[in-house]
Amino acid sequence: MKLTRLVGECEDGECPTLYATDRGTLVVQGSLLTDHPSKVPAHEALVEIPIELIRKAVRGDFI
Repeated sequence: MKLTRLVGECEDGECPTLYATDRGTLVVQGSLLTDHPSKVPAHEALVEIPIELIRKAVRGDFI
């Protein structure tokens, strides 16, 4: 799978980031949530990202 960085919170790649894939999907990088009441399947995860990251993506503020 190829990832193309759309928007992120920093330049070093270790911060919340939104990627497009070559499969027509999005990938989100953020902090893994472990203290939540939801039942998440073993093959999935919940991640937390800043709302501003989505706002930048919607505005087309791609880096």
